[in-house]
Amino acid sequence: MELHDVWFVLIAVLWTGYFFLEGFDFGVGVLTKLLARNRPEKRVLINTIGPVWDGNEVWLLSAGGATFAAFPEWYATLFSGFYLPLLLILVCLIVRGVAFEYRVKRPEENWQRNWETAIFWASLLPAFLWGVAFANIVRGVKIDQDFNYAGGVLDLLNPYALLGGMVTLALFTFHGTVFVGLKTVGDIRERARKLALRVGLVTALLALAFLLWTQADRGDGSSLVAMVAAVASLLVALAAARAGREGWAFALSGLTIVATVAMLFLTLFPNVMPSTLNPDWSLTVTNASSSPYTLKIMTWCAGIATPVVLLYQGWTYWVFRKRIGTQHIAETVH
Repeated sequence: MELHDVWFVLIAVLWTGYFFLEGFDFGVGVLTKLLARNRPEKRVLINTIGPVWDGNEVWLLSAGGATFAAFPEWYATLFSGFYLPLLLILVCLIVRGVAFEYRVKRPEENWQRNWETAIFWASLLPAFLWGVAFANIVRGVKIDQDFNYAGGVLDLLNPYALLGGMVTLALFTFHGTVFVGLKTVGDIRERARKLALRVGLVTALLALAFLLWTQADRGDGSSLVAMVAAVASLLVALAAARAGREGWAFALSGLTIVATVAMLFLTLFPNVMPSTLNPDWSLTVTNASSSPYTLKIMTWCAGIATPVVLLYQGWTYWVFRKRIGTQHIAETVH
């Protein structure tokens, strides 16, 4: 296997890790409007991801940085062609981070309500837009002979991409719902379990339609295996949620995300960004990659840094592993 193939796989792993981890905290952000009934319950939801949300975003920085260094042509075409949606995602991530920190800085109800609304929208929009972006990458976009994006923003809002956005939004919300069931106690835990069943059913229908469309359009034997794994794990996650086995439900909803992302990258390879104007103008792992020397240096750096990041992040989750409820919320932050 050539180094550019290795880095295609590594970038797929980084995006998978990002969607697995950031997926549930996007879902929790959406649940601040769908599940929480009062201010203490909203605080409980926010506290379930408070210690980890910023660490989860390290995976996005790593994925973007790795794409820039390993496949500069892919990075340039992607970020120039998808400039507006990616800018909107970036703004949402900034607003979301500020909202987490600023919400409890003042006791006024309007102040806290406004930041809670910001958390909701800044979680919902990226969860939807990431699906739109990746669906367009897999489907292909208008790339000319100079590897420049030749389409417009409206070209990205095609039915397949919009369905992809609905799938990621629903899947992340389901992932967040089972995470809340895993991390909370009391009434909010029971309501999260019941909501997970409803959200999970909607997710299953949307995911099945999207994955079948993807398989029919670009799939092969390996992507079919990933599709079956995604659908099966989602259905078993629903069964686990219904039985009150939140740990299994969370692990299986995460496996659904892993299998779904794997399927998308399997249907994409060896392309990294297909051209709908002419297949010969598509960006591939070969024509979009950096030099072998650059990839070799990156491989050594990744081999040293990645275990450190994984150990630190694993330790963080271990330290903050206990369940919480409204009884753990101080009166001063209501």
